[in-house]
Amino acid sequence: MGDKLLDTSQIINGMAVMISFFVGYRYAIKRGESKETDEGAAAATGSTTRQEAAVSDRNYGGINENFKMVLVVRNDLKMGKGKIAAQCGHGAVGAYQNAVTRIPRLLRAWENCGCAKIAVRVESEAELMAIKKAAERHQLNTCLIRDAGRTQIEPNSKTVLAVGPAAAADIDRVTGHLKLL
Repeated sequence: MGDKLLDTSQIINGMAVMISFFVGYRYAIKRGESKETDEGAAAATGSTTRQEAAVSDRNYGGINENFKMVLVVRNDLKMGKGKIAAQCGHGAVGAYQNAVTRIPRLLRAWENCGCAKIAVRVESEAELMAIKKAAERHQLNTCLIRDAGRTQIEPNSKTVLAVGPAAAADIDRVTGHLKLL
């Protein structure tokens, strides 16, 4: 009876799911409290992006539209499960922080849809950078993660690219051909 009930990767994955749920729940509540203030400020300044303007046409409450974030992971680096989880966490947080100021209405729409995050893989740095350039051409929010190199991989290695949050259809134009991690 020396078998463990749970191994380390199962614990890490469970914790990541729980953290994602609580972060999404917290910001859904916060969104409800500040909805009037945010909409008034955006209307007063006229500061909306092309994507944000499209959100209002898509019923941004999430009934008629899906929103997501995609985490593009470099498979050629042969990172361990825990390393991948940490790098994806960095990417999701970085993309979220960018979205707070750049695309707040899209961010709220994504939060209202459950904060979906999809992990896909690429086989090289060149492929990762091509996805980043395509996302930027489509004016999608991105966050490129470079590892510090303290554990498994070389310093300054590009490990994960977060794309979004945005409408699923918009992200799929850039990442829809990639295989799930």
